[in-house]
Amino acid sequence: MSNALIAARFGACDRLPLLRCPLCADTGSSHFHSDRNRDYYCCPYCHLVHVPPLQLLSPEAERAEYDKHQNSPDDAGYRKFLSRLFIPLNTRLSPGSHGLDFGSGPGPTLSLMFEEAGHRMSLFDPFYAPKKDALNRQYDFISATEVVEHLHDPKTELTLLWSILKPGGWLGIMTKLVLDRAAFSNWHYKNDPTHVCFYSIKTMEWLARQWQVKLLPIGKDVLLFQKPL
Repeated sequence: MSNALIAARFGACDRLPLLRCPLCADTGSSHFHSDRNRDYYCCPYCHLVHVPPLQLLSPEAERAEYDKHQNSPDDAGYRKFLSRLFIPLNTRLSPGSHGLDFGSGPGPTLSLMFEEAGHRMSLFDPFYAPKKDALNRQYDFISATEVVEHLHDPKTELTLLWSILKPGGWLGIMTKLVLDRAAFSNWHYKNDPTHVCFYSIKTMEWLARQWQVKLLPIGKDVLLFQKPL
């Protein structure tokens, strides 16, 4: 939806009435950036940059985008990419841990890497592995690689993940982080129509405060959270 259409529907397009942040539910989000396809708003409380609900893809259109992905466990480059989360998370796990690969995608690979390291894995993906029973178990660790930016309701889904993580367990998230408004305007990451929530280090620190844990950043785009015992 263009700025003109947003303005026609809502009035001034720098702020939408009752536009709730999908992560913290604050209603103070203000305009952050616009391009020819979408508008982006930033929450002043948790600092999440998010696309307004009217501009989200339908489930069918979202699935069509994911079907274009060519990820495979036979792709050495893809394994190397995933190792940015796999290595720091695996080194913190006890032998034979049980993990959940949340948002495993059309070509599950990270789960195989953990299985090769001796762990047991379960999968959940709303399109490719919609096994809701997997979300009714408790896990020693949960991985979410290139997933949280796709969530339409991150508050509900991240709360669920934290609730099914055992005390002492690890949640590993990999997603590219917002740096500032200027960098965002030229950022290729926002151009994927399935990317609808964009986190900064401040957002991740906010999450850590909600969970009362210390955030452990690894490199530029990997973040680890350990649930208290």
